[in-house]
Amino acid sequence: MAKVLCENGHRVHFWMRDEQQVQELKENRTNSRYMPDVRIEGDLLPTTRFAETLANAEIVFVAIPSKAFRDVIRAHAGDFRPNQIVISLTKGIERDGFRLMSEILQEEIPRTRIGVLSGPNLAAEIVNRELTATVIAAKDPDVRRTVQELLGCDYFRVYANVDIYGVELSGALKNIYAIVAGMGAALDLGENARAMLLTRSLAEMSRFAVSLGANPMTFMGLAGIGDLVVTCTSSKSRNFRVGYAVGKGARLEDAVAELGQVAEGIHTLLLVKEKAESVGIYMPLVRGLYDILYGGASIKAVINGLMTAVQNSDVEFILPRTLAGQR
Repeated sequence: MAKVLCENGHRVHFWMRDEQQVQELKENRTNSRYMPDVRIEGDLLPTTRFAETLANAEIVFVAIPSKAFRDVIRAHAGDFRPNQIVISLTKGIERDGFRLMSEILQEEIPRTRIGVLSGPNLAAEIVNRELTATVIAAKDPDVRRTVQELLGCDYFRVYANVDIYGVELSGALKNIYAIVAGMGAALDLGENARAMLLTRSLAEMSRFAVSLGANPMTFMGLAGIGDLVVTCTSSKSRNFRVGYAVGKGARLEDAVAELGQVAEGIHTLLLVKEKAESVGIYMPLVRGLYDILYGGASIKAVINGLMTAVQNSDVEFILPRTLAGQR
């Protein structure tokens, strides 16, 4: 996002925790840890001083891993200004209370105007100026319009939505199914089977989200099916790569260590399974993945279990699900 904003002619105050990375960006215009071959041109001002960053920013984009999200925001809550626009880029869920990032922002910095950016947005393609679309979700039309104007350009298109919860939850849920898809690719499942997994994933995640208050139509858009498709079919997806490695026989810990970056789906899986069971939402793919990663079940056994289950309705919200089998 910093690169997109810089190329669109905006001054970007870029907060980072690591002073060495700050110096590298200042001197070489690169971040070798994450994108070694990418230069960020334009008016970029990297710093480790959080308060200074917020003081100079009219709009704040927050890209902090979900496990540290609240701690960072709470520690600097007093530095945010009333009515400042704050947009979350993080696709994850906090364990306590099953809070999404926008809910954390609302609780910690309620005087700001909050939005969420989500969609099929692989960073490796965006930095190479490959055609990409995203969704800005916010209740305030001025927030939606501002983000569209800031980020929109000839390779990055920004669509709007008002369903913050649905857009944000779909962005978190799809990471779980990307791990499942990676496993399917590792097992060389046929195209028919992979299409089945993808569409059943969409049915499952939308059923879960709508039961918690999301708009079902959100899942027909970029933040839903769009993000699910790219994350479940691309080797550039961190969660897909973890699933692929496990599918090839690697231990989960080794797969995550080899990745060297955050795979949010691992964390999200545990929270969604717990939440689904507590409110009685049937999610066979979530349960199956949990059994594989933490219960010692074989991937083939889980797939066989899915294939021998009751054949139920195809599209969610059209036919009622039978009591004989929730699958």
